[in-house]
Amino acid sequence: SSYSERQYQLEITRTALSFNTLVSLPTGLGKTLIAAVVMYNYYQWFPSGKVVFLAPTCALVNQQIQACYNIMGIPELHTAEMTGKTPREKRGRLWKERRLFFCTPQTMEGDLRSDNCDGTRVVCIVFDEAHKAVKEYAYVKVLQQLKACGARFRLLALSATPGKDIGTIQTVIHTLNVSRIEARLEEDEEVKRYTHTVEKEIVYLEPTEDVHAGIRLFDKVLHPILNQIRER
Repeated sequence: SSYSERQYQLEITRTALSFNTLVSLPTGLGKTLIAAVVMYNYYQWFPSGKVVFLAPTCALVNQQIQACYNIMGIPELHTAEMTGKTPREKRGRLWKERRLFFCTPQTMEGDLRSDNCDGTRVVCIVFDEAHKAVKEYAYVKVLQQLKACGARFRLLALSATPGKDIGTIQTVIHTLNVSRIEARLEEDEEVKRYTHTVEKEIVYLEPTEDVHAGIRLFDKVLHPILNQIRER
């Protein structure tokens, strides 16, 4: 493989293969690689099982697909990318025929609810941007549907920022039924040499006439409307 072995990725992957794990790593430290290895193993271990990667947006779904093809080399014939734009009949056919799925949670939730997808065959599910798993978000509904049909599966939750406070993190852990947390910070010794220093520079610009015109328009038109809305 062209991917160098990083000790922390190895440790996290070992945990994630055996336990429902929340992985919190700063951006650029290889959450995608960890997810790809876990997905690949479950794909190999369960020849008739379904492995699902969920991400909040189609762009993130697509990003993971590319990474998985590059890392795992799973035949494209076994994989499917699905969005709400994919016709329902086609999605039903893909759920039956393919084994590795990349989609938004809204798509999967709708298909589970309408029996377009057999949830009992799901053996591994990955939640990208897992901090979204609160309240009424589709991640929560997907899990409710899977539990309702008695599915037994490994769960991997990925997030660069699992929550803004302990309460939010605890909610995510509880909702996703996570039993292990693997978290690394940029300043941790084992990941420090892989982090890329981000240099920030604040540049102050003089507003152009167009910007001034926009501000005047906002004050004249939108401001009164917003005030009316607030007063209701």
